[in-house]
Amino acid sequence: MRPCISSIAKWHSRLRNFSSANCRLTSLILHESSNGSNLSSSHMDRTMSKMYSTSCEKSPADAHRDNPVSDMLSDSFGRQHTYLRISLSERCNLRCQYCMPAEGVELTPTPQLLSPNEIVRLANLFVSSGVSKIRLTGGEPTIRKDIEEICLQLSSLSGLKTLAMTTNGITLANKLPRLKECGLSLLNISLDTLVPAKFEFMSRRKGHDRVMKAIDAAIELGYNPVKVNCVVMRGFNDDEICDFVELTREKPINIRFIEFMPFDGNVWKVKKLVPYSEMMDIVVRT
Repeated sequence: MRPCISSIAKWHSRLRNFSSANCRLTSLILHESSNGSNLSSSHMDRTMSKMYSTSCEKSPADAHRDNPVSDMLSDSFGRQHTYLRISLSERCNLRCQYCMPAEGVELTPTPQLLSPNEIVRLANLFVSSGVSKIRLTGGEPTIRKDIEEICLQLSSLSGLKTLAMTTNGITLANKLPRLKECGLSLLNISLDTLVPAKFEFMSRRKGHDRVMKAIDAAIELGYNPVKVNCVVMRGFNDDEICDFVELTREKPINIRFIEFMPFDGNVWKVKKLVPYSEMMDIVVRT
């Protein structure tokens, strides 16, 4: 097996640290920052009038220019946090048992969500301060009807090197060609099982075939690697670990095994946890 095939992640990429629906700015999170960015909507209202409009055009020279990293993006240990995660929506078209209750969650009124223009303007502030990678998350980011336009404008920000997205893949296959044209450069697709019946049980929705189609579409469009996020739970899919690894033998896929993490509403139990060390042992033994 290639060394890069299976990376074990101790974090849950679908753990929604903040949502764009919570307030005007709390959807902007610095990856791994212990303090994060938590500005208020009132601060945004005071600041927006001072911001300038962001052009979607840039020269090739600008595309490769590094913006200096602001002190604002450095923590007390001197680490520079240049990776920004933006939650585009709290809505999701699945109801995964470890992520959301069957009845869903109370949704924030649309007027309180970040508009495309607000997302781009705020992202531009971070990129001009040294952020070089942005990841779009949710909920499910592809639910937004304006996702292509958001990607186009974000990818055009001077100094941004990488525009990534984490998605459940349900509606991705048909949208991906256009998303790639709009500058989406990296993909993480969530898939917890290779068995359609298990998928329907865990997500409380059908759609396993559509996720597999999305993975194949991403490969055909040249995404390399296509990263697949798999939350491992004892008694549910821990017997599929090696089956997932096998996917990487002939295809440019990276499997990212993720520990089942506790948070409100997901009925976490320690007996369901498969530690990353145990996952590694299973892969190595096989």
